[in-house]
Amino acid sequence: MHFFLYKTQFLGHKTLFFRDILLLQVEVSLSHSFSFASLCSEGMLCGRDRPGEDPVDWWLCSWSDITEVLASQRELVSPEPRVFTVQCSEDYENHKRYPGCTPQKCGRAVADGVVTREEAQVLRRLAERGLALAGSEGGASILDLHSGALSMGKQFVNIYRYFGDQIGDVFTPEDFQLYRDVRGRIQAIIAKTFGLDPTLMYLTKPTFFSRINSTAAKTQHDEYWHPHIDKVTYGSFDYTSLLYLSDYDSDFTGGRFVFMDQNGNRTVEPRAGRVSFFSSGSENLHRVEKVTWGTRYAITVSFTCDPAHAIADPTLP
Repeated sequence: MHFFLYKTQFLGHKTLFFRDILLLQVEVSLSHSFSFASLCSEGMLCGRDRPGEDPVDWWLCSWSDITEVLASQRELVSPEPRVFTVQCSEDYENHKRYPGCTPQKCGRAVADGVVTREEAQVLRRLAERGLALAGSEGGASILDLHSGALSMGKQFVNIYRYFGDQIGDVFTPEDFQLYRDVRGRIQAIIAKTFGLDPTLMYLTKPTFFSRINSTAAKTQHDEYWHPHIDKVTYGSFDYTSLLYLSDYDSDFTGGRFVFMDQNGNRTVEPRAGRVSFFSSGSENLHRVEKVTWGTRYAITVSFTCDPAHAIADPTLP
């Protein structure tokens, strides 16, 4: 059995955090030492008391040899999405509830009938043109058409301010119209699947293109593979979606999306035009495998129920 071990910090009763990211809610006693080996063999929590020191060291242990593929690259999940229901976490209780939007039914889903492969190719070319202007020195680069954020070396620049009038030579109004249309379709399928009022869902930040390759990380921003929970990382998130723009095992290897459940890993293999979406709470702890070859393109499209955190669709300056 292979374990993923993540150093964590205990911050409160029944709650464990990793880099301020909620990993798991459990009931354990911290009053006595634990056997690292025995607890890990159960696939639960591992711990080590450090008397007189605060905090206690903790690790989350996850199986890598128990893996279920939710959707493979070779299959077509259409016309209806493939839905997997999970119990909602308590994360949403820590935020104001919005009837008709706040998750009451939680889960994860995959759909190949929302965006065509041809549309995905157009959006990939948009991302390629934008990221060709700069890009990260490490393996992960982002392009955010809403804020203008673009990876450049070890930092970010505002693509609209930095390149000014040149942007008109990179992007077209038709590019942005397709982006808006696709965003609307993703919003609609999430609302239909989870029984929501789509007019009560709002696009939120960050929503961005990502390009990932096997280049070694140069900064923390390049370390995309860490497990995380979107609702904890970005408090505004209620629903997260990813639109894949390239194919697993053809355009790249590694880079699968992994839901980390207590009884094993469940993966989604990217396929150009595939939309994967899920409720953003700790019921959907996840990570992305390291890309080992090729280049992985995707768009993260995030939604909130809180209108105060809404962002507008992007427009050309």
